[in-house]
Amino acid sequence: MTTNAHETPKRPRRRAPAGAAVLREDVTEAIRAAVFEELAAVGYARMSIEGIARRAGVGKTAVYRRWRSKLHLVLDVVSAMAVLGLPVPDTGSLEGDLRLLYAVTSRALRHPVASQIIPDLQAEAARSPEIAEALQKAVRDGQDSVASRIVAAAERRGEVRSGLDTDLALDLISGPLYWRSVVIRSPKLPKDYLDDLARATAVALTAL
Repeated sequence: MTTNAHETPKRPRRRAPAGAAVLREDVTEAIRAAVFEELAAVGYARMSIEGIARRAGVGKTAVYRRWRSKLHLVLDVVSAMAVLGLPVPDTGSLEGDLRLLYAVTSRALRHPVASQIIPDLQAEAARSPEIAEALQKAVRDGQDSVASRIVAAAERRGEVRSGLDTDLALDLISGPLYWRSVVIRSPKLPKDYLDDLARATAVALTAL
């Protein structure tokens, strides 16, 4: 059989290696969602790979192919919260940016699932340095990234002085709402609380 010299020889089709694991993203996301639901339902201590798999509608093998233990699964999911972050407000004023940040953060912290998961993980963090580190990253990194950009925008507008103590500024911004929503767990914020908090925080930042 002859081959035309002008024809491009066909490359043989490559086959996937035998036994290669292809992790479906939809399954991975279903497992991650199941972790949040299971944490809210039974807490970390009683949570199990079996319960997560059942809630996600998959077998235990699907979970173990992605994470080698319950701890590593929870650490991955909690750490992923930091990557998602919060939207950066751009209202044109420091007080307006703070008010919008507090509105978004308050809704997130007071969500029924989050309000159950965060205190439970805080209790586990006291016993596990790994969980403590992951929880700190999830809670602080997302907030601090947004808060830092709010302060930077306020500096550019001349609302706060340049070179202020960034750590202190971030504590002023993030601390009060987290204290009331997560530590005290106030069932309902007082009327106009977020407006008053944004106004007071803006004044405090200008005084630094």
